[in-house]
Amino acid sequence: MSDKFYRMTVRMSIDCNGCYKRIRRVLLQMQDLDSHLIDRKQQRVSVCGAFVPQDVAIKLRNKANRRVEILEIKEIDAGDGHRP
Repeated sequence: MSDKFYRMTVRMSIDCNGCYKRIRRVLLQMQDLDSHLIDRKQQRVSVCGAFVPQDVAIKLRNKANRRVEILEIKEIDAGDGHRP
């Protein structure tokens, strides 16, 4: 497990309810993810957590059987959880 927190946004084909459910099930099974957001209109999936971004993209591609295009990877400051 990585000690850095990331927010990664990927583009995936989400054509129907079956596609949405498959992607959601795959994301829920991943242990390293803290949260996820699936945007059906823009066909984007955002995930947050302590993970290796390339590994998550590969897992998502293999398990959901969809092409995954990484749009953005942003490192999140894991500080103490509150702002000054």
